[in-house]
Amino acid sequence: MPSGDVLVLIDESGRVLEWGRPAEELFGWTAEQAVGQSVTALMREVAAGDEGLERFSDAAAVLVKPVLRGTSVVWQVFAAGDTTAGQDVAILKAMFAHSPVGLHVLDDQLHVVRMSAATGGPRDTPVRHLLGRSFTEVCECEDPEEEAAVAHRVLERGEPVVNRLLRGVTAIGRPRCRSHSVSYFRLEDSRGDVLGLVAFTIDVTERENAQNRLALLERVRTRVGHRLNVMDVCWELVDAVVPAFAGIADVEVVEDVVRGEDPPTVPVRRNLPLRRAAFQGHFPPHPVGDVRPLPAVTPFSDVLSDLRPRLVSIEEDSSWFAADPARAEAIKRSGAHCLIVAPLAWQGRALGVVSFYRHQQEDPFEEDDVAVASAMCAHAALCINNARQYMREWMIASTVQRSLLPQHPVPQATVEISPLHLPGPEGGGAWCDAIALPGARTALIVGDVAGQGIPAAIMMGLLRTAVHTLAALDLQPDELLARLSDTTARLAAARAALPPMDPLNREPLTAGCAIAIYDPVDLTCTIARAGLPEPVAVLPDGTSVGLPVPAGPPLAGRDTAPFPATTVSLPEGSTLAMATAALADKVLAPSGSLRPLLDVAHSRPLPDLRDSIAHAFTDVHGTGETLMLLARTKALPQDRVLTHSLPANPEAAPIARNAARRRLQAWGMDEETVFTTELIVSELVGNAVRYGAPPLQLRLILDRMLTCEVTDAAPSAPHVKHARTVDETGRGLFIIASLTDQWGTRYQAQGKTVWAEQPAQVSTGSA
Repeated sequence: MPSGDVLVLIDESGRVLEWGRPAEELFGWTAEQAVGQSVTALMREVAAGDEGLERFSDAAAVLVKPVLRGTSVVWQVFAAGDTTAGQDVAILKAMFAHSPVGLHVLDDQLHVVRMSAATGGPRDTPVRHLLGRSFTEVCECEDPEEEAAVAHRVLERGEPVVNRLLRGVTAIGRPRCRSHSVSYFRLEDSRGDVLGLVAFTIDVTERENAQNRLALLERVRTRVGHRLNVMDVCWELVDAVVPAFAGIADVEVVEDVVRGEDPPTVPVRRNLPLRRAAFQGHFPPHPVGDVRPLPAVTPFSDVLSDLRPRLVSIEEDSSWFAADPARAEAIKRSGAHCLIVAPLAWQGRALGVVSFYRHQQEDPFEEDDVAVASAMCAHAALCINNARQYMREWMIASTVQRSLLPQHPVPQATVEISPLHLPGPEGGGAWCDAIALPGARTALIVGDVAGQGIPAAIMMGLLRTAVHTLAALDLQPDELLARLSDTTARLAAARAALPPMDPLNREPLTAGCAIAIYDPVDLTCTIARAGLPEPVAVLPDGTSVGLPVPAGPPLAGRDTAPFPATTVSLPEGSTLAMATAALADKVLAPSGSLRPLLDVAHSRPLPDLRDSIAHAFTDVHGTGETLMLLARTKALPQDRVLTHSLPANPEAAPIARNAARRRLQAWGMDEETVFTTELIVSELVGNAVRYGAPPLQLRLILDRMLTCEVTDAAPSAPHVKHARTVDETGRGLFIIASLTDQWGTRYQAQGKTVWAEQPAQVSTGSA
């Protein structure tokens, strides 16, 4: 018969209450026969019979156990073998007395009825004082209701719960969080009745702390260093460690490092300024961004003297409080009780210092936490140094880019411009220009060099210079882009010829440009583009249209297709928008999310329109560098233009001189200007009669400069000759070049225009 079987249940008077099947097999009486009988009388009959005595001797031994039922005590009688009973008792005694695993026996109400001596109680309460209390109270669970619900489910279903993590608070003095692995098993008697639970607990606090530290280090490695800005890296650090490692984190960085300069060597000089770069968890002693030196003889200044981390216990009368009263007051208000100060160091140089505080009910720091803080700060220091080096290069690139971009665009009389430039965090090569051309015309340019940093800024400067040089030749936009593409191709070839170890050798040169030349006399705009989006015009009546400018290939691209130009009419008051790809996708595209802002351009001042687009783009889409040029057209007043057709014979020169004199006098020009202009007109018309082809036309334009233009149908180009003393001709263009600021030739589809510019001097009498 198996040991542990219940034979008999006896009441206080010695009568049988229950007679189990094992007792029937052992003694031969049925339950109906035995229940209610005196156990003494039954045992006498057993002893009197040899067969019953022999069967009873097979049981060898019995165990008698008192059981409380209501207010009465009954006795359970178990069969036990000769050796197993003693072994079971010995095992139980050893487990309850010496097992390092906590053993709790719980009744069906989860009250502790027995527990091992090694378990210990909260705040070292003796075990005998814990009997009868609820298990969740004994363990001081963080969430007693949830834990009780888990235990009740085991009671109800009988399914064990193994290795459940239970968090509680237990300590002497300041409370400390403890973690236990808990397993629940249901207790049942031989009939399957539920008696309660057995709960095994193992203290896994150190294991959990080690895992938490590893997880924290991984968290810092994955979250810190995504941005290449010193201040951003510091914010990434405090966001990663609060509250996982500390309730308060304070990062202070050497001011030179924030500006991208080299960090100082250790020990640092006295009064070295540090910037509070990031703070999380409580009110800082000084605002973020504040720059001030660290007071001497404090844990923070000590760390910067030897780059060793320190674990500091904070007391009411800490000696260093007097050296830094503002910080001391903030620490007292926060309830901080311990502190780790760790250096931000790179190759023996000081980048800054990080302070980790635990306050209020948080566990105090341990020595193992110092190593964790040092590892986190080492990773943060590497990221900060990378950001410092990048920031230094970015500052140089930004300075180069700013110096190469137009600082104060020259106001144009016939077009109002408003550039929108949103620099990216890594710099770039976008630029725009408004270049005054002869005849009161204006060239509007938007360009973009792919890439970032100093190389992109320098390449942008080279292409911008090339555009200015080519614009001085008074080329049409398509021809200007073709020559600019040739220049870009030569620059790309020079880059490809760099030594293999040069990083630029492996970076292709990609650039785009769009050029629009606006004529305020004809109210037309001629546009060509290379690799940039289609421009948009908002007409004075509010109509918003994309200008049908054929797409040209990028500058220096493999595609050798031409850059076709398109001429469109732009009434006075029209708004022209040209942009790089990022802004064009959101603003110029018909389906762009910010297109409605541009569609009302006719009713808003350009600066307001630019600002609204900038704010909307930055809030929603701002990532890299973007640029847009907004231009509002104006017409040159008709009384500022003289247009006169000329005959193709020698009479053309005197006719032109007379017409020019009358108009110049009407404009109030002084006599010297009138005389000079007559001479210029005479030479230009004479060359057109002699070398050109009809029809001939004279045009005078008064804007910021006085421009004389003579147009004929011949495609031949004039050039300056250096006549000898005895030559009677060949001095016309030489004279013009001597009398004017600049002169040149502009070609049309049929014929050419030779022009000359000079300052407009108004007569003092007419003024």
